[in-house]
Amino acid sequence: MYLADSWHDYEIIDAGDGEKLERWGGVTLLRPDPQAVWPMGAGNKKPDAHYIRSSSGGGHWEYNSRLEESWTIKWKELTFLVRPTGFKHTGLFPEQAVNWAWMQDIIRANPVINGEKPRVLNLFAYTGGATCALASAGAEVVHVDAAKGMVAWAKDNLAKSGLAEKPVRFIVDDVMKFVLREQRRCRSYHGILMDPPSYGRGPNGEMWKIEEGLYPLLKECVKLLNENALFFLINSYTTGLAPTVLANALKVALDGKGRFEAGEVGLPITRNGERLVLPCGASGRWTK
Repeated sequence: MYLADSWHDYEIIDAGDGEKLERWGGVTLLRPDPQAVWPMGAGNKKPDAHYIRSSSGGGHWEYNSRLEESWTIKWKELTFLVRPTGFKHTGLFPEQAVNWAWMQDIIRANPVINGEKPRVLNLFAYTGGATCALASAGAEVVHVDAAKGMVAWAKDNLAKSGLAEKPVRFIVDDVMKFVLREQRRCRSYHGILMDPPSYGRGPNGEMWKIEEGLYPLLKECVKLLNENALFFLINSYTTGLAPTVLANALKVALDGKGRFEAGEVGLPITRNGERLVLPCGASGRWTK
């Protein structure tokens, strides 16, 4: 398992009964998590806010304390803006810190490739946690997401982290359309990562379903890899999509050349020293 255990400003205090109790800086949130099928521990204090699911879909936050609309937390040298959203999310997936660190190590070990900075393409890039991590390590990043609001949030994160002047391009577009355009432009990248949703829509209503769209997208992305490419990373939160599926897809798309690995991504649970881990999806990795 890839364990994201390098946080100080974030922790899962406890999990159980289909929920997780988290600390985001000085704020505690209780949110649904279907993986936590065991009972919640006893003696936990009431959270500052609790996301309540609706039987008809969606849900709402109930507040036990007066919170700022947003606040910041830090991971190593980076600063991220977090806020409770109407879809239970906070704008950050802390478990991805283990992948941020992995990519940073690769970039720092290869600061110059044929006289230029390593170029990385970040697809379904959300609020830019990986973009910030890569930029801070010395990469030139192209950040692509279909949601204007998420791209604006990513720009704020870059600025909060003191990286606003780094070479980062922000693109609001459907990822497949962008990848095909990059092929026509003869662009290439030394690293590619993607964090596709199970379902989604592009800016013009384009439909996305991971079981149907993942491999066709992967196959086109491989065409953008530079001859001196360093890595390819796929993340998935889709229930039932095992890590081995991601490794297999990478092996087929890359003709089995290179090093392939995959595993669950998880976060440690602080709970009374019981050494529990909450699974948070899967990652597939390729290195040359």
